[in-house]
Amino acid sequence: MTETIAGDGFRLRRATADDIDFALELGSHEDVDPYLRAVRPGREDLLQEIEKSLAEPEKSGRFVLEVYEGEWRRAGVLGFDVANKRSRIANLGGLAIHPDFRGRHLADEAARVFQRHLLLDLDFHRLQLEIYGFNERAIKHAERAGFIREGVKRKAYWRHDEWVDGVLFGLVREDLEP
Repeated sequence: MTETIAGDGFRLRRATADDIDFALELGSHEDVDPYLRAVRPGREDLLQEIEKSLAEPEKSGRFVLEVYEGEWRRAGVLGFDVANKRSRIANLGGLAIHPDFRGRHLADEAARVFQRHLLLDLDFHRLQLEIYGFNERAIKHAERAGFIREGVKRKAYWRHDEWVDGVLFGLVREDLEP
């Protein structure tokens, strides 16, 4: 059994090898693919990431978001990796919600639950993430979820045949609502 984090009508659980096809299909969906990082892991790399997440849960996490609709249905994925062990910083990334589950603020609620898990249960001090500047939906999500915009890496990435910005966000334990 993998670690499960409960939300209101949803849960986050550590991904297993059984989730690889879902994650790969979600990442290649025409409404998801343009917004994720340009170079993503293939099947074998994803399997290694999942195995690391299960073997070293304090260093890495690949999670599946599931929604209860009479049964648990996969709705999305998200993850983290340690960026700096001594300073207890985690990089977040790979959040993707299947288009069938959008419009419910599911990503916002899941992000808040995930933040609390990482900051309070796993004892990280800081969470950080970077979003392509053209991804307005993800930028609005990060702000709704409580992340603080910290800066912009101008024209940092070659994506969709042009240079695009990376928008930096951070969240520290003190930013959590009581």
